[in-house]
Amino acid sequence: MTHYLASVRAVENAVGVQIPDNARIIRNMLHGAQFQHDHIVHFYHLHALDWVDVVSALKADPKKTATLASNVSEAPWGGVPYFKDVQNRIKTFVQSGQLGPFNNAYWGHPAYKLPPEANLMAVSHYLEALRLQAKAARMHAIFGAKNPHLQSFVVGGVTCAKDLTPDRIAEFLFLWKETQDFVKKVYLPDVLAVASFYKEWGGIGGTTNFLAWGDLPESDNEPESLFMPRGVIMKRNLAGVKMASPDEVTEHVAHSWYKGDAARHPYKGETQPQPGEYDTTGRYTWFKAPRYEGEPCEVGPLARVLVAYAWGKKEIKEIVDDVVSKLGIPLTALFSTLGRTAARCIETVAIGNAMEKWTMELIGNLKKGNTKTYESWEMPKSAMGCGLNDVARGSLGHWVEIENKKIKNYQLVVPSTWNLGPRCKNGKLGPVEESLIGTPVADPKRPLEVLRTVHSFDPCIACGVHVIDPDSNQVYKIKVI
Repeated sequence: MTHYLASVRAVENAVGVQIPDNARIIRNMLHGAQFQHDHIVHFYHLHALDWVDVVSALKADPKKTATLASNVSEAPWGGVPYFKDVQNRIKTFVQSGQLGPFNNAYWGHPAYKLPPEANLMAVSHYLEALRLQAKAARMHAIFGAKNPHLQSFVVGGVTCAKDLTPDRIAEFLFLWKETQDFVKKVYLPDVLAVASFYKEWGGIGGTTNFLAWGDLPESDNEPESLFMPRGVIMKRNLAGVKMASPDEVTEHVAHSWYKGDAARHPYKGETQPQPGEYDTTGRYTWFKAPRYEGEPCEVGPLARVLVAYAWGKKEIKEIVDDVVSKLGIPLTALFSTLGRTAARCIETVAIGNAMEKWTMELIGNLKKGNTKTYESWEMPKSAMGCGLNDVARGSLGHWVEIENKKIKNYQLVVPSTWNLGPRCKNGKLGPVEESLIGTPVADPKRPLEVLRTVHSFDPCIACGVHVIDPDSNQVYKIKVI
């Protein structure tokens, strides 16, 4: 959905069409559902097991686990029999020698700190989140036709006018309510519980600069009306937050496998592959190196939360202050792997809360007879447009140049390129590169600590790079150094 939305916005910006209020609201509802779904999946299924030792759960006392769970969260499941059953299921995995979804991890690693009972509770929530995320994905199907590749966004609005019935809106609200209850009663308490054992990670894995395009417009007045604000923070100076402009973006390729070494704005961007040897002093990646005013910037949940906090966004600030208070950590601890993981949950709570308001706004419009979901437009002979949004992984931008009513140039700068990009021509490290410096590693052969920080960015190589052999279907073996 995320690139779909950015591409539609890029063309809308180029042709100068203003979409109707209902289209804006429906897009926000579906984008909010994307945040709820993606962040739950990331924490439980892509990142939590960096902190949770699954095999340790076999040593847990189910009775103590039940007591712990009742104290930590308000989950609608639990009790001694329930946790005994979960423990038996884990035991079956282990004894079979095939851990299934829990395979290829560093179980027993000395960097794991949770007691067995907390591990058993966390594994049970991992399994429950599998069920919940499937329900959350259904919100997209109601007004978007399917998940993950929605079908209802078009330049000028949305195409789901006939789906705006009381029954379908009620179904959306029912799924939203169940998902948001999980976020507040299970996800947030789990983040607090796990973080309480790893507070030292409030000083590990940090970066320096943060960029957020912002998203979820609440009126036609952008960027002022964005629920998640737009802004840039340099050198961790929250007091110095300022409005971000897409005009200040350049992409460097001096250390990437592309021709030339010029830094270009995306409107003038080129993607001309030039493969070479892996050389850490020269070119060593297919990623470009995006820069804002010449500086590398972290994008994603932490950047959005910091920008919102710096602007004084009440809906974010209240949750942030509550989280740091409960953990007994300073606000500066957010500049870290721990902060990045907490921020993902913080914004899930805030955006989920706002989804109810947007849905009620849609219902109010329909009751007043305002059913418009599309604005017609005409393709100009030539135009340029930029589509910005902030998605679960971070700031996303699409830039399009139209000539003779056809696409002349199209460039994307995606979240994982911002975060995983290499050094630029001036030698400045990319955010992930910077974040790993000084990471303590207990066992170099099992670098769990490195995974914790890298996973906290939710990297997606496929989002940033597609390598295609146009002449064959040969399968390549890649050696990772």
